Amino acid sequence: IRAMKAIERSNVCVVVINADEGIIEHDKHIASYALEAGKPIVLVVNKWDTVSDKNSISEFTKLMRAEFQFLSYVPIVFLSAKTKKRIHTLMPEIEKVYDNSKKEIKTSILNEVINDAYQLNLPPSYKGKRLKIYFTSQTGTNPPKFTFRVNNKGLVHFSYERYLENKIRESFDFTGTPIELQFKNRSGDE
Repeated sequence: IRAMKAIERSNVCVVVINADEGIIEHDKHIASYALEAGKPIVLVVNKWDTVSDKNSISEFTKLMRAEFQFLSYVPIVFLSAKTKKRIHTLMPEIEKVYDNSKKEIKTSILNEVINDAYQLNLPPSYKGKRLKIYFTSQTGTNPPKFTFRVNNKGLVHFSYERYLENKIRESFDFTGTPIELQFKNRSGDE
């Protein structure tokens, strides 16, 4: 309960993993709570001074990416709070993810990206009907929220929604922050 309150009050959540302990389930739970709360996140691997093979940053990064697949867009920082080694790398990442959570994208540029993505990869048709995207706008920040006006929101398949999210992430730097996609019928029927 205390962790939940701390997450709600925070601007950025820094999830600290103990390098000599490895990733534990509790770490994943805390990270998922931060994600659900829409908070920007930085993953920190602390006590890196206790790891004997310093070349294993790439190996540990692979492990982190595998264990935290739901946070593929989140930066990972390796440091030692005790020896202060690499500690200077943390604050720039915190500032970047916080700034990204407040980023606003021009509607015309956003629609250009979405139209290109749509033309590149049409959504699958379902019973002879295909999703059409008429207009997209950013309708919030912290986390960034994008609203798509469509012909029928019931035609949005989760894999196509993920595709659109990936296209937004490829085009605009949203490192460290979750983004929300919302689909609304153009006719106004919610």
